[in-house]
Amino acid sequence: MTLADRINTFGQDLLHRHGERVHKIALDAGFTCPNRDGTKGRGGCSFCNNTSFSPDADARLDLAVQLSKARLAISRRTRARKFIAYFQAYTNTYAKLDALAACYREALKDTDMIGLSVGTRPDCVSSEVLDLLEYFRDQGLEVWLELGLQSAFNKTLERINRNHTFDEYQETALETRKRGIPLCTHLIVGLPGETEEHCHFTLDSVLKIGVDGLKLHPLHIVKHTLLAHQWRQGEYFPLSRAEYISIAANLIERTPENIVYHRVTATASRDILLAPMWCAEKWNVLNGIEIELRRRGTRQGSRVGTPFLIEELRNVA
Repeated sequence: MTLADRINTFGQDLLHRHGERVHKIALDAGFTCPNRDGTKGRGGCSFCNNTSFSPDADARLDLAVQLSKARLAISRRTRARKFIAYFQAYTNTYAKLDALAACYREALKDTDMIGLSVGTRPDCVSSEVLDLLEYFRDQGLEVWLELGLQSAFNKTLERINRNHTFDEYQETALETRKRGIPLCTHLIVGLPGETEEHCHFTLDSVLKIGVDGLKLHPLHIVKHTLLAHQWRQGEYFPLSRAEYISIAANLIERTPENIVYHRVTATASRDILLAPMWCAEKWNVLNGIEIELRRRGTRQGSRVGTPFLIEELRNVA
């Protein structure tokens, strides 16, 4: 048995729709973030050292070199011949429209590049950006907008210094879905001040608005972040591996089968990871989730519609 036997994974979804393996190539196009450059804040989110999310991307290299290096490595490992350009580092809609269009076109110019996935913040997606993504989608390309939400609780978003609100996420998500652009939302499990019930409330909120894909991340602590300072001061305690696997399995069971899981864990390299150290072992966690679902005899969608939340939480978002 594999994880794809229990979860509607992005890899299997791409395989079924394209008839062969398709791999994402993480890119760093040199963008920044309004939460770093002073427009909305300084220093970014409390957990953010972007190296932990895109360790293989290097903004010092132009996109063509990044793509060439990644293609070669992935092809040797998996023999994949089709790729999606994943603009991952920082906020990849935070630039003038002409610059964005040129950047996206540069990544798509070779015939083996069949689409793009654009990671960004809910407050940085204008109607013009959606027009641009819609244009690429209408060319027959695979196009995804990935929104970093993390939590539906504004108190949590303030606590982790996101500097956007859930209302902003909802507005962008609804407009994206109205245009038929596939939407993938990022959620973090184990945020400061949150319990498992908060995670289920967030999931339910996102599903109610409408979404096509999800990413689950365990919160991990990396060097050079505010969260690292809070952890050293004993102000934050990360989840154990067993706790994360249990919560992830519960969330997956309550997710409709048609939603594509792009990711169900996240990792960081050992040279920047401080805690929890199990976040350096991607396959150990993935196997743990598959084993837990198999132990329960469940899969994605097994508990759709089953309430989880305590009623009091519904009034504190």
